[in-house]
Amino acid sequence: MLEIIVQGRGGQGAQTAGNLLARAFFAEGRQVQAFASYGGARRGTPVSSFIRVDERPVRLRCDIERADAILCFDASLLAPPLLDRADGRTLIVVNSSRPAAEWAAKLPSHRVVPVDALAISRSQGLGRIVNSALLGAFARAIGNPALPVMRQMMLDHSAKLPQENAAACETGFEHADALLRETA
Repeated sequence: MLEIIVQGRGGQGAQTAGNLLARAFFAEGRQVQAFASYGGARRGTPVSSFIRVDERPVRLRCDIERADAILCFDASLLAPPLLDRADGRTLIVVNSSRPAAEWAAKLPSHRVVPVDALAISRSQGLGRIVNSALLGAFARAIGNPALPVMRQMMLDHSAKLPQENAAACETGFEHADALLRETA
């Protein structure tokens, strides 16, 4: 079973990203469980989306205490309590313009893949909406869902600018691919 935490701040699109990621896994024929937790239920407070993916029905009904992967929309959230749910095998994709070497020095016991999703989103005309770029990078980092499935999710479920969201997803995927090849 793959256990994922998507962490962001209210208004960043983390909940939407969690839903799209769950739909993408389901579209690939996987069994999916997705639920969310809202802090103060206002813009700017931490929000979490939890996703479990398996080949068999997911019957576990509790919070994710140790994630296999984390998608973090805001680098300032990479601290306890979020890091308390990660260990050395947890893959973390974070929205950050800081280089991978800097993250390796800051969090030496974690595997961090930084993606400058804000720059990618702005280059695609999406402004500060970073979830498509981050989802593409995340899909590449964990090896699923496949890029064509993610791209179709963007085209089918983006409320605005579906082509631009699909392009941001592809660019995020390519960015993570280049980084992972560089560090392999």
